[in-house]
Amino acid sequence: MTEPRLDFVNCPDGQGGHRMAYWQWNSSPGDPAAAHVVVCMHGLTRQGRDFDTLARVLLAQVHGPLRVVCPDIVGRGRSDWLRDPQGYQVPQYAGDVLALLAALQAEAPIGALDVVGTSMGGLIGMVLAGAKDLPLPAPVRRLVLNDVGPAIEAAAIARIASYVGRGGRYPDVQAAADALWSISTGFGPHTPEQWLALTRPMVVPAGERSADGRRKQEPGTGEGGDGVVLHYDPAIAEPIRALTPEIAAQAEQAAWALYDAIRVPTLLLRGAQSDLLSPATAQAMTQRGPRARLVEFAGVGHAPTLIDPAQSGAVASFLLER
Repeated sequence: MTEPRLDFVNCPDGQGGHRMAYWQWNSSPGDPAAAHVVVCMHGLTRQGRDFDTLARVLLAQVHGPLRVVCPDIVGRGRSDWLRDPQGYQVPQYAGDVLALLAALQAEAPIGALDVVGTSMGGLIGMVLAGAKDLPLPAPVRRLVLNDVGPAIEAAAIARIASYVGRGGRYPDVQAAADALWSISTGFGPHTPEQWLALTRPMVVPAGERSADGRRKQEPGTGEGGDGVVLHYDPAIAEPIRALTPEIAAQAEQAAWALYDAIRVPTLLLRGAQSDLLSPATAQAMTQRGPRARLVEFAGVGHAPTLIDPAQSGAVASFLLER
């Protein structure tokens, strides 16, 4: 299957609910019955199409039926925006993914569930794999954490807070790609074609904003109109900018407790120049909890995009090994 199917799931929140979009790739197009499901969750300002290359690699290498499901976490991509920006935090995101898994289970029973999470998506993955008594249709079988751990470096938080929610309007997709590259060099080397492909789902036509600045539910492709704007709700930055050292310390303690409770095979990917996942934290993650298998990529910071064959191949080998 060369292109994914777009679908939506209704998710609860304190203001009446919202829709979350997700992209589903199937090894057998038109047949959603694959019992093996891989859920891929993106980083803070990204969206589900970040995993197009990984999904194609997995479908090309898998022996048997497979569903690869890549949600646009709420406030991003084709998903709705929250009425209360304080909801843009991991508990809401994890609850939305549970609603998604329930919908996938209703579509076709899940027999094996794997989770891939980049940065913020990895924190969601830690909840799914480490929290007790979640209504999962199947236990998490394997977990991939892409350049994230329980301890997040303060300098990285400050760097991210400096640009999140402050993107402007661009005349076209290429101009947006150039601007995004200026804050994304940590992703490592990419060809112009690769970076443009990563950028297209990151923008929507500026005219697809409603009068109050909120997102309409089904944006287009990011081409044409009065320029383009970034796909996400600028308000996702509000919880980050409200973060205090005390709150950060409490969150780190809770995250380590989640990590220590994980009992499934775990692959930890790290950009060798990452400013978010320190070498000390990565090493600690190999010694406690699930004792993650660590793979580092030279010439990459935060975070590997899983486009380079060495990166996507490491994930595919881990998830598909017999």
